[in-house]
Amino acid sequence: MEINGIFSAIIFGLIIGALGRLVLPGKQNLPIWQTMLVGVVAGLAGTLVAWALGVDDTDGIDWIELALQIGLAAIGVSLVAGRRRRL
Repeated sequence: MEINGIFSAIIFGLIIGALGRLVLPGKQNLPIWQTMLVGVVAGLAGTLVAWALGVDDTDGIDWIELALQIGLAAIGVSLVAGRRRRL
């Protein structure tokens, strides 16, 4: 993975956190900064998983990588929101 991939994963992670939150049904009681943090982590993790699977560099838009990132963001938002409810 190149440094460009890391920077793009961070920047797109901010958007991916919001998309991951939209995918989940119901209301999540999370501040926006936690959603963005989850999105950045999911963006980086999704990029790493896509790289490991060999689908990180394709012609055009990397739809598989984007789907991985949004899916991981949805899982992350769900886990963080669930943890906040228990506290």
